[in-house]
Amino acid sequence: MRIVKMQPEHVAAVAEMERQCFSDPWSEKSVTSELDNPLSLWLIAEADGVVAGYVGSQTVLDSSDMMNLAVSQDFRRQGIGEQLVNSLTEALAEKGVKTLLLEVRISNEPAKQLYQKLGFEIVGKRPRYYEKPREDALILRKEL
Repeated sequence: MRIVKMQPEHVAAVAEMERQCFSDPWSEKSVTSELDNPLSLWLIAEADGVVAGYVGSQTVLDSSDMMNLAVSQDFRRQGIGEQLVNSLTEALAEKGVKTLLLEVRISNEPAKQLYQKLGFEIVGKRPRYYEKPREDALILRKEL
């Protein structure tokens, strides 16, 4: 498994994983636009040339928002999500980012457990943040 910065050849696989993992997925066009966004950093977990997972973020000043994290069904329960988040936090810290924020569905227990393990703390709640189905989000923060 290797973690690399997202490249154009990864976009189709990332967009497909978005469709498989999320009820309101990003389009291929939206994912592609992140390649040219100077505020964005997206990392890919590759296993023998296959996109096993990804994480995406956007940074403003010294704070970053982790927008997307997904691991393909075939690669789950192998620590890939943890590797991706750790690689992202290391890369962001090297750029001078001090705080990483994210939202997570209040019902997403596996994700909440991962984020807690990685040192994120609950700092708030966004009512009705998610659609399909409508659900609150917890806001989590980690100081880097």
